[in-house]
Parts: sequence; C-alpha cells; structure tokens
Amino acid sequence: MKRFRITITIGCLLITMTCAAQRRQIGDARTILQSGKNFDKAEEMMTNLLNDSANLENLRIYDVWLQAVEKQYGQLNEQMYKKQEVDTMKLFTLTKRMFTIAERLDSLDMKPDKKGKVNLQYRKENSEKMMTYRPNLFFGGAYYVRKSDFMQAFDLFETYIDCAQQPLFESLDLMNTDARMGEAAYWASYSGYRMNDPVMTLRYLELARRDTSKLESTLQFAAESWRLLMDDSQYQAILWEGFQLNPRSTYFFPRLMDSYTSRGNYEQGLVVANEALKADSLNQLFLFAKSTMLLNLGRYAECLACSEKLIGMNCKMADAYYNAGTACLNIALRMDSRKYKKQIKKMYQQAMPYMEKYRQLAPDEKDRWAPALYRIYFNLNMGKQFDEIDKILKK
Repeated sequence: MKRFRITITIGCLLITMTCAAQRRQIGDARTILQSGKNFDKAEEMMTNLLNDSANLENLRIYDVWLQAVEKQYGQLNEQMYKKQEVDTMKLFTLTKRMFTIAERLDSLDMKPDKKGKVNLQYRKENSEKMMTYRPNLFFGGAYYVRKSDFMQAFDLFETYIDCAQQPLFESLDLMNTDARMGEAAYWASYSGYRMNDPVMTLRYLELARRDTSKLESTLQFAAESWRLLMDDSQYQAILWEGFQLNPRSTYFFPRLMDSYTSRGNYEQGLVVANEALKADSLNQLFLFAKSTMLLNLGRYAECLACSEKLIGMNCKMADAYYNAGTACLNIALRMDSRKYKKQIKKMYQQAMPYMEKYRQLAPDEKDRWAPALYRIYFNLNMGKQFDEIDKILKK
C-alpha cells in the first residue's frame, strides 16, 4: 500500500513538472514574439510541444503557434512593402500554414466541455483575422499557375475554396457571398487538368461552372477527364453540353460526332450535324458531317444533294466528291437491274466524275477510289480505264 502511494506521488510530481515545463515554454515563446525577432524559433518551440501526444489538444499551444507564423508573415510582408528582396513562395507557404493552424485550433475550440457546453474562445477573432489573409491563398494559387507549379497552385486554391466548409467561417456564408469562388474552382480544375489528374480536375467542376466567362474551357477539362476515366456516358453528356454552349467550337463538335459515329449511332450524329447547321448553315465541316451521316444511314439521295451543295462551296474538298460518288453507286445498287437498266447506267455515269475527281484530289487513297472506279468502268464498258484500275487493284 505504501509503495502504491509512493508511485502515485511520483506520478503527480512528474505531471506537475511536465505542466510547469510546458507553461514555461509557452511563456518563453510569447516573450520571443514580443521581442520582434526569431519568430521561427517560437514556432519551433510550439511544434516540439505538439510532438508529445499529451499536448495535442492544448489550445494555448496552437494559439501561440498561430501567432508565431503570423509574425513571420508580417515580417515578410513588411519587407515586400519596403521593396526588399523577399522569398515570395515563403509568403504563400506561411499563409497556407496559418489556415491549417487556425482551422485546427477552431476544431479544438468548438469541443464541448465536461458539461456538454461549447465555449468558443478564439473563433470570432481568428475568423476576422484569417479573412484578411485569405485573398493571398487566391493570389498564391495564381502565382504558382504562372510558374507552372500546378500541385502547389491546386493546394492553395483548394484551401481557399475549403474555407466555405470550415466552421471557423460559417457565419460568413462564403459559398454564397464570395464572388471569386467560381474563378478559384476554375483554376483548381485547370491545375488538375495540367497535371493530367482527372479526379482533381473534376473535384470542383460544379463550382467552376459559376465562372461563366471560362465555362467552355471548364467543360473541355471535364470532357477530357471523363474520357481518361473511360466513362462514356459522362463524356458524351459534357460534350453535348459544350456543343450546345458553342456549336462552332472546334473542340466539342468533332469529338461529339466521333463519339456517336464510333458506336454506329448515326441518327444521333445527324441530330448533332443539323443542330450545328442551325447555328451556321454554311459551315463546311457541319455540311460534310451531315453528308457523311446521311451516307451511313442509307439516305443516299439526301447525301448526294448535301454533297453537291458542299462541292459548290468548296471544289477542293476531296471527301465531298467521295460521298457524292458513293451515294450514286449505292443508289444504283438498290435498283432492280432487270427493270431499271437505263437508270442504273445513268447513276454510274453520274458517279464517275465524282470518283475521278476524288482520285485526283486524294491520289494516295487507293483503297477507297480504286474499287469504286473498278465498278464504274466495268458497268460502263470502259475497257481501257477498267484495265488500268484492274492492274492497280492487283498490285
């Protein structure tokens, strides 16, 4: 029993000594902060205290730690004001660290006491104080974007955005009162995109939509991300949204068409082409897309009319001649050779100049024009031309 009492006594003495040493270090750190120099030493003293798990919930340590970092920040800021040479990156690092400490301090501050009561000691003052530093999270992110350090940029923009979710700032309703939230989310998405990280790119997509001036770019980042994640439905949905936003975009229209045609969904491809033509009825790319969809759908007469219109606008577009010639050949194939010999011959005659022009404009595309011309010359009994094409095919 006596030994037990001695053990308790020694334990109490150790706790008392530890608490005294802790108070002394906090007091020494505060003295340093008042001295106007060696602020980093005061910070080191507090982080050393936090290496002991027994100190992890001591609010005073976090409070002094925050003051130490704030003093370092102020010192650097003053040097910048005096136009002295300053480590700009350190300024932004200190800014980020202040928010980490302040939010940790607030999470401890809001814990209920033994009676279940919450008595916030630091929130009001720290919330007001940290809001004066918050713009530097945004400016720091922009700084790192210019330096192409996209991981650091993302981290700062994410911290800026995350303030809206932190209890420390809940009274400010930042998600609805901060006009820069959408832009910060855009640059976060941009940074994720530049790092080729689809998950990071998409993390703040919905918030980034608020920045309507950059919405087209935001949707491009999102589309590429869903493509990398191999989510075809999301990829198509974003492409469609981007196309509706800007039908003339050189990004959304061709990829949307490729997405549908690669799956044989020519009906939907035709819908896209027609929608695009509503925005620009003379756009040659849109007309060619429509011609190709009509050809794939077996609507040959409409394809021929569309292709002829396109040729009238651009006599150098090789594929327009190919579509026109192919449409004529397929119309001929559909006819009953016993009933419509004259009409079939006429269609081959109509197809011939289109395919010959295609050969002239795209001489390397032998796999496309040679079989077509073989059929044309054979059905029109053009021996000399047929022999030439026959030799090309045999090679």
